[in-house]
Amino acid sequence: MGTQITLTARLTPSALDTRRGVVRLHPEVFDALGLRQWDAVRLTGARVSAALAAEGDRGAATGVVLLDDVTLSNLGITEGSEVVVAPVEVALARAITVAGSRLASTSLPPETVRLALVGKVLSVGDAVSLLPQDLAPPPGADVPAVRGKLSRAIGMTWTNELLTVTSVEPAGAVTVHPSTVVGWRDGARTGERAAVAVGGETVVQSAPAAPVGVSADVAVSAPEPVELADLVGAKEAVRTLGEWFELAFLRPELLERLGAAPRLGVLVSGPEGVGKASVVRAVAGSVDAEVVELAGPTIAVLEANAAAARLGAAVEQARARSSAGQAAVLMINDVDALLPATSPPPLATVVLDTLRAAIGIPRVALVVTTAHPEAVDPRLRGVELVDRELRLPSPDAKTRAELLRVLYRDLPVESGVDFAVVADRTPGFVAADLIALRRESAIRAALREAAEIAADDVLGALQTVRPTSVSTTSVRTGDIQLDDVGDMVETKQALTEAVLWPLRYPDSFARLGVAPPRGVLLYGPPGGGKTFLVRALAGTGQLNVLSVKGAELMDKWVGESERAVRELFRKAGEAAPALVFLDEIDALAPRRGQSSDSGVADRVVAALLTELDGVEPLRDVVVVGATNRPELVDPALLRPGRLERLIYVPPPDAEARAAILAAVSKKTPLGEDVDLVAYAQTLEGYSAADCAALIREAALTAMRESLEATVVTGKHLEAARGNVRPSLDAGQLAELEAYAGRRSER
Repeated sequence: MGTQITLTARLTPSALDTRRGVVRLHPEVFDALGLRQWDAVRLTGARVSAALAAEGDRGAATGVVLLDDVTLSNLGITEGSEVVVAPVEVALARAITVAGSRLASTSLPPETVRLALVGKVLSVGDAVSLLPQDLAPPPGADVPAVRGKLSRAIGMTWTNELLTVTSVEPAGAVTVHPSTVVGWRDGARTGERAAVAVGGETVVQSAPAAPVGVSADVAVSAPEPVELADLVGAKEAVRTLGEWFELAFLRPELLERLGAAPRLGVLVSGPEGVGKASVVRAVAGSVDAEVVELAGPTIAVLEANAAAARLGAAVEQARARSSAGQAAVLMINDVDALLPATSPPPLATVVLDTLRAAIGIPRVALVVTTAHPEAVDPRLRGVELVDRELRLPSPDAKTRAELLRVLYRDLPVESGVDFAVVADRTPGFVAADLIALRRESAIRAALREAAEIAADDVLGALQTVRPTSVSTTSVRTGDIQLDDVGDMVETKQALTEAVLWPLRYPDSFARLGVAPPRGVLLYGPPGGGKTFLVRALAGTGQLNVLSVKGAELMDKWVGESERAVRELFRKAGEAAPALVFLDEIDALAPRRGQSSDSGVADRVVAALLTELDGVEPLRDVVVVGATNRPELVDPALLRPGRLERLIYVPPPDAEARAAILAAVSKKTPLGEDVDLVAYAQTLEGYSAADCAALIREAALTAMRESLEATVVTGKHLEAARGNVRPSLDAGQLAELEAYAGRRSER
């Protein structure tokens, strides 16, 4: 069981393997590791995960492991990175806890989640798809029935849903079986009840006490309101909502005398998990108003009659409170699921009529919450319904530090824990994420059997807790820093000035009366390390990175590509300070008027320009584009005020190639006869990616000689050069250098 092999990660081309948590290994590697079909393996990249292993094609490359996109994300790596594969013993899971989107957590009973996860191998911090393990179904598994339950519960999008494993019992890699207890992670308080699945039956058990502070917006039943003083970062929203409640509930005659109707309808928006529902509960409690809560996704999946009855019962509960001379707040969470802007269901008319009746009841206020206000049916926001709006922003570093102090104040914490440092390391984290961080750090301390939570426990928890505001397109930077990038001194300095300075020293720009640059364009030959530079830049600046390839945003349906661009920048704003990385930007923003795609590319360019210098300015968001064909990018995108800084990433010279070889081979034992400096002199035309491929191929050559090989010799490096040819095209390189020369002359 001690055998392990280092392989190169490649994205699986098979649709059958997608999001199944399965890795494919060459049969020779399979035998070398002593594996049987569907055994579990431990995978080590930037972080550790586990998966099921199956034999791949015998004709495929020996040194490659095929993984799906979710497994790559779980390992914190990108395609082409190294992965250490080793057999692992997995335990049968006694209990697991998962977190997911609001739609999933409110619509899927734990029993259905358990059925979807049976037969999969999970670790804490892993993302896992709801797609059942149907490649080798466990005995007794009824995959079609599970698929039907998932589809009926949350519709066609169930195949895209990802859950995050927040805890497992026992610790380590586990596999889910029919008796595993499955539960949703929630922000419940003492006395609250939570549903879990046990052996095929759904039961109710008491939930553990949750931390004090702005809690996540997931409530199984109405928890006790949070203290107003603990609503860190929402003081302005608390004050405004409190004034509105006081006027509507306590002084309606004043409003009527001044000619204003005493009705109150409010839309509270903000990133998922920021604490929208908690703010409403706390402020309502301060004016002695009862909160009647409904979850929009839960009502949306019911048939029309049942949904209307559920909504009507809530309105009657609020009416009864009003009849008793007391105030009530009817709160609908995630209203965009109940009243979507596009293709509203027939039920929408009934819902709107019911809400109009509710808002006319004396001393009853209507509050709806959503993380996507643009996705709400515009009829809801009419003057007779929800005509006021409050937005809760993502907490900045100072607010996160204060919130962390609130969350940890009742826990035994070592004096060395600096919450300001943790806050700087958690850009984009909202209250729910910090609650998850607290839980994970406590688990780490418990595993050490320590009496107090240490700084290493809190910082180590950042390896598994991710900000909910960042999509799965986020780049996992690991511990890469700009100092780890060999050579490229001028390029690194230019990136530091254009990207890091605006985020680190905004006061300096304001003092000098200039606006920081919106973004930069990296251009250079393929394989030159542009993406690696961005990862290093994000690691140095502790930035969230939202990365997309140009073609990923293109959609044939009218309006969908522009919507994807808006959504990308919205998420970046919520995760600020953030870096939007547009790889292959020449495919996303080509010169307008030259495409034959019915104007899709032209509209995407227009959407990009609007986001870069629109009415609402970008704050703490920098855009970095990358391309090896800069002449194809629309010139309007490169003018001052947009991607105004163009940075050429040249091919590595001999000195840089030596530095790259040394960095790549840091963990590879090299023989005494290996002279990387001399070897680099012979690699004219090799890119950074080619140099990395040479080291991998040399290691594989040594493995072909003997799987027990312990060193890579000069002979192996020479043999590798025969299999890895330089990828830099002389003609394209000349064009890029000429383009760079023309830019420098301007």
